Amino acid sequence: MLTARIQTAVSLIYPSQCVGCGGLVSSDFGLCAACWADVHFISGTVCEGCGVPLPGQTDGFRLECDSCLRHPRPWSQGRSALLYEGQGRKLVLALKHGDRTEIADTAADWLHRAAEPLLQGDLLICPVPLHWTRLLKRKYNQSSLLAAALARKSELHHCPDLLRRIRWTPALEGKTRDQRYRLLGSAITVPPKRKGRIKGRAVLIVDDVMTSGATLNACSDACLQAGAAEVRVAVLARVTQT
Repeated sequence: MLTARIQTAVSLIYPSQCVGCGGLVSSDFGLCAACWADVHFISGTVCEGCGVPLPGQTDGFRLECDSCLRHPRPWSQGRSALLYEGQGRKLVLALKHGDRTEIADTAADWLHRAAEPLLQGDLLICPVPLHWTRLLKRKYNQSSLLAAALARKSELHHCPDLLRRIRWTPALEGKTRDQRYRLLGSAITVPPKRKGRIKGRAVLIVDDVMTSGATLNACSDACLQAGAAEVRVAVLARVTQT
């Protein structure tokens, strides 16, 4: 009773705000109607490889988008929560570059909903790693925040340092698919002290955005080479033109 009164008093002093525009909303870390309408959540029939929406209905067979058919993925299944456009793109950039770390918890709710079919078995969740120089500059890894929140919400095991980026690579924005793959070759590995946790297990790799899939490809290869039984991926946003 006392806790409820305290929560009511706090909500009156500090009303909930939209994570997109800062306007008032009815629940903590939600979206107002206008921002919600401009976030393109993915639902219905999706590509089994990356989660991008597909036309038509499922027919019991594995469905993949043109990109995943052209470039077979080393991971078995993938899901994306939203399209990287409109308000969704603004939220991802705010989380990634704007010190808006509070967005991660709400975004993990969306990711949990999208990735629910993948959250099965003795799954180990890990983030796409940042090189230490970029982490020092940014002060946090947005993918690590998402992975930690997703693991907490799904009550699954989480290993934030399962993967390590051992070689610095330039920013991938604006690079072609081939350039991305060349830059990321052998840049990511599983540290020796973590190989015992990964051997024979299914791993879910979490990232904020998937464009060509080069980063997730490098992470998946590292996990499989370290003995993972299977790799799945979950990303907050999917770029549809790759």
